[in-house]
Amino acid sequence: MKKFLFALLALLFTFGIARAQENGVQMAKNAGRALALYAADPANNNAKLAEAKQKIDQALQTPEAQALVSAWQTKGEIYSTIYEKDLVQKQFNPEAKMSGDNDALESYKGYAKALELATKKYEKSDALKGLTSVQSGLINMSIFKYEAREYFKSYESSLAAVQCHDLLVANAQKSMISDTDLADRIYFAGYCAMLANRHMEALQAFQDIPQRGYQMKEEVYEAMVTCKTELGDDAGALAVLAEGRRKYPDNSGLLFIEINQYMKEGRLDELTGILKKAIEKEPDNVSLYITLGRVYEGLQQRERAAQNTEKAQEYLQLAAENYTEAVRRDPQSLDAHYQLGQVYYNQAAILTKELTESGNTDEERFQEVMALFDQALPNFQKAESLDANDLNTLTALAEIYTRKEDGLAAEFQKRLNRVKNGGKNTASYFR
Repeated sequence: MKKFLFALLALLFTFGIARAQENGVQMAKNAGRALALYAADPANNNAKLAEAKQKIDQALQTPEAQALVSAWQTKGEIYSTIYEKDLVQKQFNPEAKMSGDNDALESYKGYAKALELATKKYEKSDALKGLTSVQSGLINMSIFKYEAREYFKSYESSLAAVQCHDLLVANAQKSMISDTDLADRIYFAGYCAMLANRHMEALQAFQDIPQRGYQMKEEVYEAMVTCKTELGDDAGALAVLAEGRRKYPDNSGLLFIEINQYMKEGRLDELTGILKKAIEKEPDNVSLYITLGRVYEGLQQRERAAQNTEKAQEYLQLAAENYTEAVRRDPQSLDAHYQLGQVYYNQAAILTKELTESGNTDEERFQEVMALFDQALPNFQKAESLDANDLNTLTALAEIYTRKEDGLAAEFQKRLNRVKNGGKNTASYFR
């Protein structure tokens, strides 16, 4: 009796496997039939397209359907049809939403797998026709996803468009992506991955450009430096930066990355020369003057700490000159006005500290401090007129008016406290 029961159990188990296999294959066939019915009369058989998608997704969860070229080909055709249907609606109404998530990508995956498994000539031909038709969809979806700020999905479609190109070219088929455009397509894929904070995927895309024999453009070097830095590979980032600066010495993006690196490392003496050359090339770039002014302030602090008073004063004067030039070139630059004001403000603060520590009550030295505050004041007033809620500017104004025993001290302390407490000043005091 036990033997009979075990035999019956084995028979049922075998029958169950056969039924599951039959179901997987049958579901794939049924998906194809549903798609055919939809194609015959799209207006009246719209539900058949949804049925086709449901059945092919279920079928491809089974190992038997996964081994079928026809199942993957059917997936490619179903998802391609969904994408094309949505695209027609979007052409009539640009605001129309795609019904799926990334249907062109899913279609590509189906055709690519069908090509991989194909053993017969017609199977390979059908898969290549599908890849040829879906490539434009991948390119379009990469743009749609980018515009929707779904950056990683844009990356996935962009990368698939490049992979589709590779498959077509390898099989002597025409690709929509020309050889001259391929590097830009790869860069766009990597850029989208970088925007999605997927720096490893971005870096892999960027590295593919030289591996294919293309020369890297300036923006590729910039992006690679960013990715390597984010991944903690500081040495690698510096190596890429050095190579990029050698190839593109006039590129401002790489220049600013180098400037920031020098600032980080405290290489201030070297920075002055780099910034002066940069100003020669971009004389209207206000940020260069402001950066050079900050470098001179850093050098001033170093010399003051070493008690080289004369040299410190020289650097401070150079800082003021660069901030003044920045103001001249852009009178609406908040940073330029604030930085120029804080040159005099800091001098006054240093002198005040020295007088306090020495106990010096010399009226002449006191007037010297107040004269420095008076030099700083117009610059802070202008900065406040440009931004009524800048904390640094409000702090400086409150401090100066307090030192001057001016009634405006209370006004700016109130404005400062309002911003510190999360509020906003609705209008500038100085207009």
